[in-house]
Amino acid sequence: MSLYAPPQDVQTEVLFRLPDEFRDKRRTDWSIFNKGGEAADCFLEGPSFDRAGNLYLVDIPFGRIFRVSPAGDWTLVKQYDGWPNGLKIHKDGSIWIADYRHGILKLDPESGAMETIVGHVHSEGLKGCNDLVFASNGDLYFTDQGQTGLHDPTGRVFRRTADGRLECLIDTVPSPNGLVLNAAETHLLVGVTRANAVWRLPLHASGGTSKVGMFVQLSGGTGPDGLAMGSGDELAVCHVGLGSVWVFNRLGEPMYRVRSCQGLLTTNLAFGGPDGQTLHIVESDTGCVLGARLPLAGQQLFGQS
Repeated sequence: MSLYAPPQDVQTEVLFRLPDEFRDKRRTDWSIFNKGGEAADCFLEGPSFDRAGNLYLVDIPFGRIFRVSPAGDWTLVKQYDGWPNGLKIHKDGSIWIADYRHGILKLDPESGAMETIVGHVHSEGLKGCNDLVFASNGDLYFTDQGQTGLHDPTGRVFRRTADGRLECLIDTVPSPNGLVLNAAETHLLVGVTRANAVWRLPLHASGGTSKVGMFVQLSGGTGPDGLAMGSGDELAVCHVGLGSVWVFNRLGEPMYRVRSCQGLLTTNLAFGGPDGQTLHIVESDTGCVLGARLPLAGQQLFGQS
């Protein structure tokens, strides 16, 4: 029994597909463990738009950063020895990457130069960074997921202040994944994949968090992956393994169910398009970006301001 009215169904279409010239299906260290030993030709993630409307994507198993123009032209911006998982663009135009192997990286898209921003915590290695988001003052929040889950609820969420100070907000999360801030930046919402839930972390002016609670409980599939925030604090949640994106209002009531027209691995998403009302959803299994138009716009991100 549901406590709410059924959400409105929204269909998708394929906007972009990774061209065949960039596909080389083979087994890698990443696919051997994460794809059950199968070969893979890509696993796209981390969609993020720059001010010019270009869409940036990561390709985890092959350490690639792609740029897709509004016309659909694909450019390989960078390839390196890593597993990039999440991507956000800084106000200064640099690209920040949550890399599972190396931590938080910074890429100059013009020169291709890359540097490590966070590679360890107190000389101890990270579990495996997953996603990241900037606050309006330049503070960076990121998830350190690794192989955590219900069996090992030790995933972490960090804040790195704009002046470089690192703070662990919480270290008891069973698989922290995508994360977003509400408009007032008083709460951080985190997709907790293996608990099939979205948690809400209150952010205090004095620093830290307390009274962490559950904002949305899902069921089925694998669980929530990437998140995106609407301009009215609507929350869009990629439900990986179910081939859906759920959109909730600021109170947590379901508004829309966006259905994949491709596979079930709807892993991450970003609002884009001329008016910011088109959800761009990565379906990682097929290497496609799906589109769905909604009657609401996305929150303006740090790199677009």
